[in-house]
Amino acid sequence: MGIVLFLLMNLAVMASIYLTIFVLEAFFGVRIDQNTVSGLLILSLIVGFSGALISLFLSKWMAIRSMGVEIIESPSNAREAWLVETVSRLAEEAGIGMPQVGIFDGPPNAFATGWNRNDSLVAVSNSLFELMDENEIEGVLAHEISHIKNGDMITMTLLQGVLNTFVFFFSRLLANILSPKDDRGNPNPAFYFMISIVLEIVLTIFATMLAMWFSRYREYRADEGAVNLDGPKGIYYALAKLGQIPKEQVALSSDMKAFGIVGFMDLFSSHPPIEKRLENIKRYAKEKGYDI
Repeated sequence: MGIVLFLLMNLAVMASIYLTIFVLEAFFGVRIDQNTVSGLLILSLIVGFSGALISLFLSKWMAIRSMGVEIIESPSNAREAWLVETVSRLAEEAGIGMPQVGIFDGPPNAFATGWNRNDSLVAVSNSLFELMDENEIEGVLAHEISHIKNGDMITMTLLQGVLNTFVFFFSRLLANILSPKDDRGNPNPAFYFMISIVLEIVLTIFATMLAMWFSRYREYRADEGAVNLDGPKGIYYALAKLGQIPKEQVALSSDMKAFGIVGFMDLFSSHPPIEKRLENIKRYAKEKGYDI
């Protein structure tokens, strides 16, 4: 199923790129010439933002299918009723529309996704209920609601679009400069292709590091938002418990790691170390007059 979704996503991206180029040329008379800086920049913007925007608009649909999330349409037990009621209360307090609420089988974790504040999804794993009490789970939910309130899915998408644009633009611009030229000044196609691919890989590495730095920053903000919505104890003790579990038993699948409550630190990690998050929560709680 994951492979099928991946192929469908890539086909949708490519189709959107060609459709956009066709519309620009057929209806607006805008011909994109990659041999000019302006033409290359327009093409880079199309390529850079197409995938990011498609991922944003399909994020909830993709998450439901890739994680096997069961949407709670009508609570069938006390656990589900408490979960829906708690999400509803936190969403109202945060000033956002009621998200869809779901449960999935997986490691003790939770995530939020969706293309805007009023059309989102909050999902919790069944194993999280086995690990935590209701106060701690409420802290986790407050963290996820804060992600939605802060518009983190949208800001991450815009950042990814900008980074994709610069990677595509500069890899091809530099490849054009560095490639051997013929008598007419045209770059050698083989060298141009190889150099642009190498540069794209290198620039993508740096772009990913920047995107993950921002993702770690937004985790601190979501933790602080959880304190504002629910007080510090729920999110603090929830993270403390998760920090005692081996990381391979907590991490979500690779395509959902950035949306979860917890991840692990390196330059390419979407989440800061739990120890630093706990320190930040204690500092922020103290500023707000709380005592943990």
